[in-house]
Amino acid sequence: MNFTVNLHGQTALVTGAGAGVGRAAARALAAAGAAIVVNDINPDRAAQTAAEIVAAGGRAADFDADIANRFQAAALIEQGRDTFGRIHMLVNAAGVYKGDALARIDEWDWRRIVDVNLTGAFFCSQLLGRVMANEGGGVIVNIASAAQTLPQGAAYIAAKAGLIGLTRQCAREFAPLGIRVNAVCPAYVAGEDETRGMPLQGRLGTADEVAGAVLFLCSDAAAFITGQTIMVDGGGQGE
Repeated sequence: MNFTVNLHGQTALVTGAGAGVGRAAARALAAAGAAIVVNDINPDRAAQTAAEIVAAGGRAADFDADIANRFQAAALIEQGRDTFGRIHMLVNAAGVYKGDALARIDEWDWRRIVDVNLTGAFFCSQLLGRVMANEGGGVIVNIASAAQTLPQGAAYIAAKAGLIGLTRQCAREFAPLGIRVNAVCPAYVAGEDETRGMPLQGRLGTADEVAGAVLFLCSDAAAFITGQTIMVDGGGQGE
């Protein structure tokens, strides 16, 4: 990153931090000085991300939890608060994808994809939002998607569109409570979205570049920004 953000004395909870954009966001926030509650459903991946942060001189603790389960989401938040105290930032990066065609996707896959990508973000935002409101405010950043359709992936597209709507509604309801809520919408990211050609910039992006947008939105530089969807997609393809 070629800009400086000071998050010393603050704590961020990052879901889905075991890989991809979630991992990059956790590392970027930690490099800026925040303590990180590292969450992933895979305990090995969560532990690896936390270990990398600690090895780089940061503070992190890993917690495996399925945020699509309300009770596990609540326990995750309380464990994070017990470890680091107040949680100032939430990054909802947990997500799953399965590319079944609309005519073939079964109910279990539909529900699981929507539960993780959308309902999990709702649980974490609602539960931690209540705590943030009582502790002076905070920041929530949702990782949505710039894609409006895909060759396959109806459940994923529906869930990510819902997450953008949830972002706007949360921003409206949480603004009087001192909580800012925004969404980052990546596309054309190497390792995650390589199937649709190249964006206008002529190259694939990186998870670290998406994390840069997350870092900005968590910083004081974005203090007057809420309810927005920030595209991180290399300009798209001019659709």
